[in-house]
Amino acid sequence: MSAVATAPERILQRLDWHVVRRLDGLLQGDYRTLFHGQGVDLADIREYEPGDDVRYIDWNVTARMNAPYLRQYTEDREITAWFLLDLTPSVDFGTLVDDRLKRSVLVDFVTTLARILTRHGNRVGAVFYGSRVERTIPARGGRVQVLRLVNDLLAQPQLPNAPFTDLRPLIDVGRKAIRRRSLVFLISDFISLPGWERSLNGLARRHEVLAVRLFDPRETELPNVGPLIMEDAETGEQLYVDTGDPHFRERFAAAAKWRQAALDASFRRAGVEAVSISTDDDLVRSIVRMASLRRKRRA
Repeated sequence: MSAVATAPERILQRLDWHVVRRLDGLLQGDYRTLFHGQGVDLADIREYEPGDDVRYIDWNVTARMNAPYLRQYTEDREITAWFLLDLTPSVDFGTLVDDRLKRSVLVDFVTTLARILTRHGNRVGAVFYGSRVERTIPARGGRVQVLRLVNDLLAQPQLPNAPFTDLRPLIDVGRKAIRRRSLVFLISDFISLPGWERSLNGLARRHEVLAVRLFDPRETELPNVGPLIMEDAETGEQLYVDTGDPHFRERFAAAAKWRQAALDASFRRAGVEAVSISTDDDLVRSIVRMASLRRKRRA
């Protein structure tokens, strides 16, 4: 490594120290509940060893062999994970004093999971979507692959405007590019034209999909700061609003709740697990919460 670390290396070092180390302690190095799902291909059957998960015992083989045997799935050996990434202008929104944008959360989340996955011998790939599908990064393993992901994310320009987001091309390209069964993270704020739900259904039939919704607190509840000119991040359309009007704030919050309920219903219909991460969330707590939710759903 050079004396002066590159930007991707600095990001990876920061997350290794402040996020991955904490996750190792809180999850005690056991990332099975986070990455290992159901419905994967049976790869082998082996004899039970102390510490194995008893839920995977094959009782028919155990009865024939007079010793406990365990089903071993493809995911138990190697995971291929893909990140389908929405990098449209709406993810460049954030209202916190430290200028933490939804894009910043996306970069940290992807880097952290890619780092955890690749250091355990797994492979990661990605598809970038801006005004269109911009780039596909083939799945590979190793630290170099993580640095490439970070480098390409940092190099992705922030678009001043773009056609209104349509997540269908991102999901459809993912369906075509990802050939073997994989764990797929669809990361977006899901501010999109309708119609992507059918594509998501098709993706979920072939892969295990986890939808990660990014949001900023001001997208769900407006503060009382008086009259404002609000601008659509993608179309540039401007609208005068009076946040001092309590009825307006109530309607805004109600619309945000309705939108979240509609998204949750879409994810349930597709059989997709979903989590939400805010720009003011602690990333470690968000990932631990995600692992806990996946564990409860399996139970």
